[in-house]
Amino acid sequence: HPRHRLNLYAPRRHSGKLPLLMFVYGGGWEAGSRAEYDFAGRAFAGLGYLTAVVDYRLVPEVVFPSFVEDVGAAAEWFIGHAGEYDGDAAGLTLAGHSAGAYNAMMVALQPERFGAPSLAGRVKAMVGLSGPYDFYPFDVKQSIDAFSAYPDPLRTQPINAVTAAAPPMLLVHGTADTTVGDYHTVRMSAKLRTLGVPVAERHYAKLVHPSTLLGLMLPLRHALPVWKDVKTYLSASASR
Repeated sequence: HPRHRLNLYAPRRHSGKLPLLMFVYGGGWEAGSRAEYDFAGRAFAGLGYLTAVVDYRLVPEVVFPSFVEDVGAAAEWFIGHAGEYDGDAAGLTLAGHSAGAYNAMMVALQPERFGAPSLAGRVKAMVGLSGPYDFYPFDVKQSIDAFSAYPDPLRTQPINAVTAAAPPMLLVHGTADTTVGDYHTVRMSAKLRTLGVPVAERHYAKLVHPSTLLGLMLPLRHALPVWKDVKTYLSASASR
């Protein structure tokens, strides 16, 4: 399928095996292309990661769970072929923004369910930027179109998929986000803590929905607090 593709980014110079990171963009499950997220691939590669930015099929061509399965298939491919690009397949960090954070989160929590059995036990961390994790009942067009046909709607929700085996996470959100309210990060973080999963939670005053993504862009990394927190978290994660 033309959307079963990914772009790979790597540091200009490195020695030894590179840790792996996969970034999943958002767009309400109905829009987006990996070509628009070169800045994200370069940002994470600049931290020393072999980074994949992945495409996936979109609504209305598919509905849940197909777009999550596409991300799972990409993760499975990445793990399987990482060695060809000096990548260390022993672990993978997942990251995403908005609907992409949802997709990445579902794969992080249930890799075998979504076609990535090789990922089980290998998710080192999950970084969620302004993600929706608890949005049933479906009450906006994007979620109705993407999820309402699924026979068991509660199983579409990341907050219901959390177990004590979930990977460590960094969840961030802008408090002025009116697209995906920051209560998603509040509720998800609370659920993770209840089950003893390490979670770092960040809320940024006055930041809106795109801000946590734009914070990865080179011109805005110093103007917005997001990149500093992501960089610090990933550095600590790499040392664990």
